[in-house]
Amino acid sequence: MQLDVLNSKGEVTGRKVELPEDIFNIEPNDHVIYLAVKQYRAAQRLGLHSTKTRAEVKGASRKLHKQKGTGGARKGNIRNPLYKGGGTINGPKPHGYGFKLNRKVKDLAKISALSHKARANQIVVVEDLSIDTPKTKTFVDVLGKVSKNARKTLLVLPEYDTNVYLSARNIASNKTVVLSDMNTYDLVNANVVILTESTAKFFTEEAIEVVEG
Repeated sequence: MQLDVLNSKGEVTGRKVELPEDIFNIEPNDHVIYLAVKQYRAAQRLGLHSTKTRAEVKGASRKLHKQKGTGGARKGNIRNPLYKGGGTINGPKPHGYGFKLNRKVKDLAKISALSHKARANQIVVVEDLSIDTPKTKTFVDVLGKVSKNARKTLLVLPEYDTNVYLSARNIASNKTVVLSDMNTYDLVNANVVILTESTAKFFTEEAIEVVEG
């Protein structure tokens, strides 16, 4: 599929980029997208919830009364879970929620997400950005013209650019990532995916290498 390259004013430059069909025009696999998003969000959970067992709460360890002869139930110490202030039975303990996904599954999820965006015309290619001095206002102006003020945008750079990153980091509606850090969740979460011209050409070069390899 071909897309026009826009300049920083949102105008068509006359150049076009060819995006490979085997990345941007496959039959999307929604289940692997679900798995990739689930893995990403699970990894964000801290899992710090914790309760104290009877061994960890404060309280004397003496037996409350003798075992037999009182007419009442037998009792251990005051830290018994049945008493107020006692320990918790089978309560939550700190643990991670992350789980593993195979690399091929994660790659298929990203390709499927890109295909969804391409079908919905939610991918824009812009000429490589050049910002001499970090300034949020400059980036906001470019973003508004290129993405037509989309609610959420994802800008994908071929490599880290300090000035672009510093200009974009305070914009809550935009996320800027390098291509190697792009993930399925960010793709799904964005209303418009903005690829720089160099980023778009990387996809074409990668597709050629796969065919030749």
